Parts: sequence; structure tokens; C-alpha cells
Amino acid sequence: MSGRVPVAVMISGRGSNMAALIEASRDPAYPAEIVLVISNKETAPGLETAAAAGIATAFIDYRGSGSRAAFEEAASAAIEQAGAHYVCLAGFMRLLTPAFVDRWRDRLINIHPSLLPAFPGLHTHERALEAGVRIAGCTVHFVRAEMDHGPIIAQAAVPVLSRDTPQTLGARVLAAEHKLYPLALALVASGRARVLAERVLIDDEPCAQVVLSVPPFPATLAPVGDELGKTV
Repeated sequence: MSGRVPVAVMISGRGSNMAALIEASRDPAYPAEIVLVISNKETAPGLETAAAAGIATAFIDYRGSGSRAAFEEAASAAIEQAGAHYVCLAGFMRLLTPAFVDRWRDRLINIHPSLLPAFPGLHTHERALEAGVRIAGCTVHFVRAEMDHGPIIAQAAVPVLSRDTPQTLGARVLAAEHKLYPLALALVASGRARVLAERVLIDDEPCAQVVLSVPPFPATLAPVGDELGKTV
């Protein structure tokens, strides 16, 4: 080890956010090191991606474990054996029991494709479009027993365009996820982000900024006064 914080990642599929974390960790200055990737699906493409990067992988059969508790015990054992201090969920498509969440409290991190607390659960982009929101995004948070809840570490916003489909909006959000997750993990692994009274405090936080991501306005419709998106 290089003094960096060891991290395990849990996936169920191709693991594009896992790949973003691996890519960030290639920088020796990055404060976290991915030491293990676990999947509940043997054919998950993300396992091959991790192995190609020289990272240890493990398939733990969710169905063959006999129970969720048995699966989670096997997962925890693998994580601890690898020496991981934090666990990142990156497209892990199984609900975890309160016992597992408590075992890894404030060390279990998830990314969700909406601006929580809006649109927890599945089909976030369809629901965002149905609701007519103009800004969507993604959230990295510490995990709590309730699905898609927990202290928020970081969020990124993207515009919702009038002709968006769930697929086009999803692609825009996913691109933001790939930037946000490495940033959030770096804040946690460096010790700059910590939980206090169920809120995340960030040390050396820059002065407050307002960053709005909106569709470009035609010149004739440009808003009067300060420009939208201007840092204040």
C-alpha cells in the first residue's frame, strides 16, 4: 500500500462509475486506492474491467448464499480481508440489510442518478421528465438503511432539455456521475468530509457559490441583470 485509503467497490453490471474511480485512483496523489471489486453477478462486465486494471475481484453468489445475511457476511469478510476501509456502491442492484449498513456506517457510500431527496428509487429519469423539472443531476451520499437516504457528500446538476428522453437525460447525468463520484470519494478518503449530526461537513470548504446549469438563452430572451450561472 502507498499510504492511500483502501476502498472496495460493489457492482452488479458494467460498473462505469467503478471504472471512473479506478481511473481517478491511477493518480498517485489521489487519496484512495481501489483494492477489491465485488459483484453479485458472475458475468458482470465490470469484473473484467477491474481485473484488467490489476485489481482483485470476487464473485459472491447472492442466490446461492442462502440468505441476504449470508451474502452480506461473505461480502464483509472479503472486504475486511482486502483491508478496505470504505465501500463504494457503483450500480450494485441489491438492497442491503440494516445490519450490513450499520456494520459499515459512515464508510458505505452510494451514488444515485437524481438530486436527492428528489426521485429516490428506480426510473429516476422518466420520473424527472414526467415531473417537468428543469434541472436534474446525481448525488453521492453515505448509506443509511432506508433506500437512497443518508448524509449527502456531493451533488452535480445538469440541465433538462425540452426534447429530452430518459435516454438522453440519463447519458447527461451519467457523464456527471463519472466526475462527481471520484471527487466525493477523494473528499471522504482525505478526511475532509465527515458526518456530524447526519450532515456532511467539509473542511476547508470554499466560500459559498451558486452554480446553475441551464439551457442557453437566445440573445432576445437573455435574463436581465446578473447572468445565470455566474459565481457569487
